[in-house]
Amino acid sequence: MITVRFPDGATRDFAQGTTGTTVVDSLSKSLGKATVAMKLDGVLSDLSDPVPNGATIEFVKRDDPQALELIRHDAAHVMAEAVQELWPDTQVTIGPVIDNGFYYDFKRDVPFSEDELRQIEKKMAEIVQRGAAFTKEVWSRDEAKRVFRTKGETFKVELVDAIPEDQDVKIYRQGQWFDLCRGPHMRTTRDVGTAFRLTKVAGAYWRGDSNRDVLSRIYGTAWASKDDLDAHLTMLEEAEKRDHRKLGRELDLFHLQEEAPGSVFWHPKGYMIWRQLEAYIRRQLDADGYQEVKTPQLIDNKLWVRSGHWGKFRENMFVVPDEIPSTEDDAPIITGEGSLMALKPMNCPAHVQIFNQGIKSYRDLPIRMAEFGCCHRNEAHGALHGLMRVRQMTQDDAHIFCTDDQVTDETRRFLALFARVYGHMGLTDIKYRLATRPAVRAGDDATWDRAEKSLADALHASGIDFEYSPGEGAFYGPKLEFHLTDAIGRSWQCGTYQLDYVLPERLDATYVAEDGSRQRPVMLHRAVFGTFERFIGILIEHHAGRMPVWLSPVQAVVATIVSDADAYAEKLAADLKARGLRVTLDTRNEKINYKVREHSLQKIPLILVCGKREAEEGSVSVRRLGDQGQIMMRAEEAIAMLAAEAVPPDLA
Repeated sequence: MITVRFPDGATRDFAQGTTGTTVVDSLSKSLGKATVAMKLDGVLSDLSDPVPNGATIEFVKRDDPQALELIRHDAAHVMAEAVQELWPDTQVTIGPVIDNGFYYDFKRDVPFSEDELRQIEKKMAEIVQRGAAFTKEVWSRDEAKRVFRTKGETFKVELVDAIPEDQDVKIYRQGQWFDLCRGPHMRTTRDVGTAFRLTKVAGAYWRGDSNRDVLSRIYGTAWASKDDLDAHLTMLEEAEKRDHRKLGRELDLFHLQEEAPGSVFWHPKGYMIWRQLEAYIRRQLDADGYQEVKTPQLIDNKLWVRSGHWGKFRENMFVVPDEIPSTEDDAPIITGEGSLMALKPMNCPAHVQIFNQGIKSYRDLPIRMAEFGCCHRNEAHGALHGLMRVRQMTQDDAHIFCTDDQVTDETRRFLALFARVYGHMGLTDIKYRLATRPAVRAGDDATWDRAEKSLADALHASGIDFEYSPGEGAFYGPKLEFHLTDAIGRSWQCGTYQLDYVLPERLDATYVAEDGSRQRPVMLHRAVFGTFERFIGILIEHHAGRMPVWLSPVQAVVATIVSDADAYAEKLAADLKARGLRVTLDTRNEKINYKVREHSLQKIPLILVCGKREAEEGSVSVRRLGDQGQIMMRAEEAIAMLAAEAVPPDLA
């Protein structure tokens, strides 16, 4: 007999080899029908697995949020079976669950088309309706490779070879179709339900290697209910309208081109948003006691070796030889040791170099050192994505050098700054997480205990609810993660706050303590926006291109109805500019409705319309973006109103 424990502390005895299915059916037939998987001692498992003696069992119903990943995982298997039923010569490779969905990569001579996605969906619905049971088998490596080789599934043979020796080779069947998989799965294909949709096709390299086979990737999404699916598809439609790359072109903010992959060409309007953000955050940093610095972009690799980045980050760095022209001919001479230079991927080691100049006392701490540092990271071409994933980036970066005793206060100070800034940006739905020690880490447990407690104390003292992310901390210390939700419900991780004991030691940073001894400072890595590029991309999508007045590249346009009002409009525009407003003048010989529509499409917040009557009365008709009506105002009132609205929130 075995003893099975339940979450409420109750226990029951069952025969040896009893499965989760037997246990749940013995409790309640209705619970058994609703349950699709189980957790054994917290580990998600197949319901058909035997329950070990003494294990705590928790049942996972299909409508449980924990089941969503299983629904998507099983949907991926159903999609792969559908593809091979329709096109038997297609090879199946890998198909993981991703955020909001899944994908599967296939080897096929001709890429899939959008029309074929609908064919696959129809076949998937048939497979779901069959309700074939998911069953698990454990094969020997030789048997698995023989079977897949016989089937012509060469990618699966390679995957079998990649499975660690201490792990089983698991095969999951659904009817006659089977695949190599770690599991777990739900009971049958019918548990997938009908709330799925295949969304797009893309190319992908096998195992992300550009020297390997090009595969055809099909993306899909799956949900527990049709209502959830419809809500997600609506969000995708809205996200497509808000895509910062599309709006960047339409609003003339920036562009990207293949000659500079991952680097942004900022147009005047886009750079105006950047300038306003930079001026804003600089005011915040000045008020919060930061000292701004500027460090080199190109640094000898010897510093990166000492900091540890060369060993861990080398493949993501742009490296160039340090060449000295020959005096005899034009051939360059490359210097010997230390002949490599690298564009900095981050600012931290350079800031330690400034800290190390001169002797620092405990009385000098904390030192808050900020830099709008331009950094470069050699991201893979396939990973680049508009402003969200770039190779050249500028961070609102800063590092705080402090004592252990100052960590909690500095963290509270940063949390207040972070909340204030994001509130000003209209981003108030933020979830906080404390990422704790990973399995592989620097420092002893006592140091990690102290560091994690300091960050937790600061969160508690700031009245902030947070969750722990166990094992997600950096190699050198714990960190805070900030997850914000935008206007259409998407989650973004922005900003950073990391506690570091390692870099000061690697780069020999010290201060003179009160007792005269030399001590290492704690180094706090922090950024509020993260990178300007990504943050602007998020703002564009969050506001759907309709920036707040203070951030808008053009805050108002003065448009005329008739040419008789041109002189008056010019005077009004000049008065607005004199008040510091970013204004354009439109005196073209076009109908006013055409002008209004054109400027509305450019997301200009306010349109001031002037006709002959307005010129005679000294008034103006004010139209707000998104409003159908208009308000007639005295010109001086309109100027005062616009000037007030255009004040940045920290100065209002």
